[in-house]
Amino acid sequence: MRSKQSGWAWLVGAGITFCAADAWADGLSEIHWGFQLMGLMGGLAFFLFGMELMSDGMQRAAGDRLRTILANLTKNKYRGMLLGIVVTMLVQSGSATSVMLVGFVQAGLMQFMQTIGVLIGSGIGMTITAQLIAFKVTDYALLMIVAGFLIRLLAKRDTVKSFGDVLLGFGVLFYGLKLMGDSMRPLRSSQEVITLLSGLENRFLGLLIGVVLTTLIQSSTAFIGILIVLGLEGLISLEASIPMVLGANIGTCVTAGFASIGANRDAKRVALANVMIRVIGVMLFIGFIPEFTWCISWLGDEFNSDIARQIANAHSVFNIAIGIIVLPFSDAFARLIVRMLPETACPIPRYTTTFLDESKIFSPALAVDLARSEISRMASALEYLLKAVAVPFVTQSPKRDKVYPELTLMEGIDMREEEIDFLEEKITDYLLKVARSGASDAQLRVVYAMVSIVRDMESIGDIIHRNVLPLIRKKHELAHDFSEEGREELTIYHQKVCKQIRLLKEAFAEQDLEKAQRIMVKERKYLDLELQYRVHHLDRLVGKQAASVETHEVHTELMNLMVQIIVYSSNIAKTFLETETREKALLI
Repeated sequence: MRSKQSGWAWLVGAGITFCAADAWADGLSEIHWGFQLMGLMGGLAFFLFGMELMSDGMQRAAGDRLRTILANLTKNKYRGMLLGIVVTMLVQSGSATSVMLVGFVQAGLMQFMQTIGVLIGSGIGMTITAQLIAFKVTDYALLMIVAGFLIRLLAKRDTVKSFGDVLLGFGVLFYGLKLMGDSMRPLRSSQEVITLLSGLENRFLGLLIGVVLTTLIQSSTAFIGILIVLGLEGLISLEASIPMVLGANIGTCVTAGFASIGANRDAKRVALANVMIRVIGVMLFIGFIPEFTWCISWLGDEFNSDIARQIANAHSVFNIAIGIIVLPFSDAFARLIVRMLPETACPIPRYTTTFLDESKIFSPALAVDLARSEISRMASALEYLLKAVAVPFVTQSPKRDKVYPELTLMEGIDMREEEIDFLEEKITDYLLKVARSGASDAQLRVVYAMVSIVRDMESIGDIIHRNVLPLIRKKHELAHDFSEEGREELTIYHQKVCKQIRLLKEAFAEQDLEKAQRIMVKERKYLDLELQYRVHHLDRLVGKQAASVETHEVHTELMNLMVQIIVYSSNIAKTFLETETREKALLI
């Protein structure tokens, strides 16, 4: 099932285009501007719909593995750039790559400085589609549409169907290019159009047009495609198109910038870094447009390239040059971004989701990816809750929340438990919507497993809030503290439990089967350790140690609750491991 918006876009595009085609068939000698515009808009609708089909197919085929690719990112910025290229080629969306980056930074799995290389690679990855568009395959567009449709119709395996969607998307995309070219061809005889387009030789006007139009259509690739069509029809020169190419690179960041409004600090930094990278590149190139044009023309002459390829080459060379210029100084650049957006005192937040995007529900692979990022937030809140709840057991001094110092420690604990409940409800609702949106069988299994995991995580939060907090009050009413040995055992076991939650968060965010397996292995080890500690505690009771006798009930209940959390963590890891193993088997 496709999104209703996508289906309507295709139908509207088809209607507009066929109306325009009917007018051309009448053999009218003069230019009918309304029909030319309808032809252009219809072709653009096909182009954008083709891109969406292609992107959805790629995401279904590879999207569920993208987080694993990014999670293996090291501090090597050059490898980060290569991964940015690969991931963006697969999802066909620089903003989708940025969302995944923000998810890792938010979960503490990646430092902000590591994202710079990936952002640079993302820009290069988006030029690959422009290079494909420059191939003269529009005459074979209908053949690709037929082939893609047949594959989609006859294939049994989801991965093969996804390949059919990719081929179908390419066909629709190139057919849209052909329609745009057909609608623009009569304009070559219009003196008014020639005079108007000659004004685009002004580099700053061209830059502005590139920024504005790319922002409006929310796709730099679509705008580059329009420039390629204009160039092929002889309506625009290479020198006039290059400033618009530069503007398109800035315009494609504007949407992500708007999306980061109201988001957390790291999201704003990623968006700002993305914009600043393109702006720096434009500032370096805009003063040398004639020289840049000569270089691209020379490169085109060497390889016998037409203007379509030269426009695509300008797009690629610009982004590659940005990588060469900015990447060696990425650490200093990241520090500059941090200085521009420094940490601020955190206001007490209203409960809200950061990553769940309703517009992505009909792209299940990407939607599941966003839900993973939101679950990482939930796991972070759970980890903090588990760490904070241990403090009152070892001290009666009043403490403040580390993140929100205007709150007491207990108020911070209450707030995070409420946040966990809120996120459980919102993530579950979102995942159920994804399940109804036409997700594949493999994706449905992932969705159901994620719903189960979210429910179990919320149960851990309830254990901490409903059962552990009353023990704090009970413990403070006692005349004695824990014995020295008992306190040490509780502290060590609490550290083990926190480690399980942290491993769980990392395993889920990175789709790391090895870490999930480690959680299950450690469950047995930690249960055995609890048995040893129980024997030690009973020995102290038999020895009539006053501290152990008086704190016996609190000590035993607290240990039992931590054991429950250990078991829940292992169950979550088991669910995750079984689902991922089955999914991998389906892809073989």
